[in-house]
Amino acid sequence: MLIKSPRTDIVFPSPEPPAPGAFLEVAPGVLWVRFRLPFLLNHVNVYLIEDDGGWAVLDTGLGNDETKADWETLFAGPLSGRRITRVICSHYHPDHLGLVGWLTERFGCPLHMSRVEFLTTLAVQHPNFAANKPFYSERGLPLDDSVKVAEGGHGYLRLMTGLPTRYSRLADGGQLRIGGREFAVFTGGGHAPEQAMLYDREGGLFLSADQVLTRISPNISVHGMEPDANPLGEYLGSLGRLSELVSGDVLVLPGHHVPFTGLHTRLSELAEHHATRCSLIAEACCAFPRTPAEMLPVLFKRVMDPHQTGFAFGEVVAHVNYMIGRGELVQERCEDGILRIRSV
Repeated sequence: MLIKSPRTDIVFPSPEPPAPGAFLEVAPGVLWVRFRLPFLLNHVNVYLIEDDGGWAVLDTGLGNDETKADWETLFAGPLSGRRITRVICSHYHPDHLGLVGWLTERFGCPLHMSRVEFLTTLAVQHPNFAANKPFYSERGLPLDDSVKVAEGGHGYLRLMTGLPTRYSRLADGGQLRIGGREFAVFTGGGHAPEQAMLYDREGGLFLSADQVLTRISPNISVHGMEPDANPLGEYLGSLGRLSELVSGDVLVLPGHHVPFTGLHTRLSELAEHHATRCSLIAEACCAFPRTPAEMLPVLFKRVMDPHQTGFAFGEVVAHVNYMIGRGELVQERCEDGILRIRSV
């Protein structure tokens, strides 16, 4: 969901991204690389941090031939003669760790990742279609659409080159030294269950992964294997914690779009965005009960393919579950077996 900032205290020091196969130095010893994605969100950011004898990599890009080719261009050109010392993965989504197996095997280097994200990566290599179909259909999505979204909408999860058999754990409150920089490790839920972020207080850098993005809100979804989860509550709690622990004047290096300053303003915008969406749902459910599927056109105005519908549907349910937990909605199973929600 696009969120355009009208506020002047959000600044973009490097408004133009690097070309494929190239990089920009966004801070001393920190390189910004961008890889292409075959989705509506058509790119992902990867960062290289100067380390002892080479570069530590934060995230990898998607596990496909196109991304491998862009890495090969970097290895043959700007990164020639320098090794990858370690791979750090922020979370389990394939656009961020799709090439982790390929890179760690190629350079014989370790993987750093949070425990829950590592285990979730193992789980999603075998998507739970059996749980997804009833998750969609009992919330009002027509059966044919439920099958398409459950089976076709999650195929991107397979765009990976495998996972190493062991890893070094990134834990909330821990420290990670990379070259001459000391990073505090934060983790946060919502977009992913235990997404890792790195904060260099002395250097004024915050690598926010997908938890805080420049122009969009990260997708906050409920999935079929945990239909009563409250990821939106976790996400909003994480935003509040970041506003307390991370300085407002840092340079934010996000997983998508461009780096920016003005973190605290951006955190407020993201929280306001989700409050607005909750208000739209509450208003739509005042007159009579509605299914979560009927909330899709309330929150999303564009025509969506199964891939996009899966993300959108999960986001609707995330808002519904959050509002149920706050006592703002009631969910009832009707005589036809469909779950419907109404405002309190």
